[in-house]
This record gives sequence, C-alpha cells and structure tokens, in this order.
Amino acid sequence: MTHYIYLVRHGEQQDAEHGLDDGPLSPRGVRQAEAIADRLSGLPLDSVWHSPLIRATETARTIAERLPSVSPVPRALLFDCVPTGMTDETPAVYEPFFGALTEAEVEAGRAQMADAVNEFLVRKQGEVHEVLITHNFVISWFVREVLGAPEWRWMTLNQANCGLTVIAQKQGRPWTLLTHNDLAHLPMELRTGLPEQMPV
Repeated sequence: MTHYIYLVRHGEQQDAEHGLDDGPLSPRGVRQAEAIADRLSGLPLDSVWHSPLIRATETARTIAERLPSVSPVPRALLFDCVPTGMTDETPAVYEPFFGALTEAEVEAGRAQMADAVNEFLVRKQGEVHEVLITHNFVISWFVREVLGAPEWRWMTLNQANCGLTVIAQKQGRPWTLLTHNDLAHLPMELRTGLPEQMPV
C-alpha cells in the first residue's frame, strides 16, 4: 500500500507579466488545467486540496469539471509563500530576491511550511491518492523536504504551470520523489512558468 501525493502548480495567470499578485487563469492556463485533469483522470483520487488564491482555485475548479468524482477543498497551508530567508549556506546571488521581503513575511512562510509538512507528509493508512494544487515555492519546499536537502535548495527547484511532481511513501519507508515537473501532458505551446527556456 502506498500514499501518493500529486503536486501540481496552478495554471498560467492572466496578466501575470504585469505584476498582479493574484488573478484568474489566462486562456492558456485553462488549457493547462484541462490537460493535467486529463492526465490525472485514470487515478482513484481520494482528495484534491488547493491554495485559496484565485489562480489555484480556478485550476482546481477546471480539474473538477473534468473529474466530477472529486470536490476540491481550499487549504490555507497551500498559500503562496517564501519558506526561508537567507541562511549561512545560501549563495550570495540570491540576496536581491530576499532583499524585497520583510522578516515577518519570511517567518510566516517558514511557519506555514512547517505546518504544511506536518499536515500532508504524514503516512495515511491504505492506498491513498491526493492532489495538491499550489504554488512554485510550496512544491519546491516539499521536494526539498523529501530529498532532505539543505533549506536554501528550494530556490533551485522550479515547476512549470500545471507541471506534475509526484512523491510517495510505502509503509515503513521514507518519502520518495517519483517524478519532478513532468510535462508529458503539455504540448510545447502550453509549457510556461519556468525561469529559463527549456531546450527542445
């Protein structure tokens, strides 16, 4: 028996390039959400959790329209956040990113992700299939946690819009990363959200 968690970054946000903090999905974002819904459609899903932010909520709603057997539930622990500030190990190149953040924002993010790990990375009985629709930094933190990597390494992990990352745990074994940022369900024109252009 295995506990599977399918981590999905929300679809592309409308007008994201104009600096909006949150907003609805773009038409391409809707297509991305439909594609990941089709990808997940053959799984015996037990639950779908999502960030309450608009872009994640609309991604969850689009998925639910194609998978009527599931009812997405918002969870504040999946909000977008920054889980750490600069550490002694963090390369100096990341300093400008953290310079725009307050200590309170970093502490809130750290506390949120500690609670999220304690909430979601807990082995449940039997065969379990859960979907978490959330944000780039949150997924990065989960992956870093599963790999036992230094805290700052979350900054080096990125997920495309509606990319699929799967972690799993068999009874009595540690959590394992099965796949990271799988884009097989997305044609090239729907692959957005990565900081650098992927090679074809």
